[in-house]
Amino acid sequence: MKVAVYPGSFDPVTNGHLDIIKRSAKLFDRVIVAVLQNQSKSPLFDVEERLELLRVVTRDVQNVEVDSFSGLLVDYVRDKGIHSIVKGLRAVSDFEYEFQMALMNRKLNTDVETVFMMTSSEYSYLSSSLVKEVFKFKGCIKGLVPEEVLGAMVKKYRD
Repeated sequence: MKVAVYPGSFDPVTNGHLDIIKRSAKLFDRVIVAVLQNQSKSPLFDVEERLELLRVVTRDVQNVEVDSFSGLLVDYVRDKGIHSIVKGLRAVSDFEYEFQMALMNRKLNTDVETVFMMTSSEYSYLSSSLVKEVFKFKGCIKGLVPEEVLGAMVKKYRD
């Protein structure tokens, strides 16, 4: 069985993330979407909220599961017995960073391969940070995030 992990902060999950998840699910028998628990960041959604949002927006993709991890991705992958990491690329700047990370992961665990997927052109400019910034200043993010995420963001900012 070919299993891959698609790691990220997913704060919030965007339609760009969902695009990579669904396309990865066609390539692998199982895809684990793994939310990084990063204590040094101040996220909009806590880890449990991000996990639940990911479960909701991927409920129609049968071979996707959602999990979380902290520490090194390569340790998580080793502990799960996974040999493939999926990373989405939007631009050359993403490639430079992700290439370095892939080489480091490979140095730490020679059994791990990183698969780069180019994002669909309609999402090439999209990032979670940009979505949060636009939303914070009351800009329209409809079509950039799944409807369930938009609803959760409205509720979060209202509260």
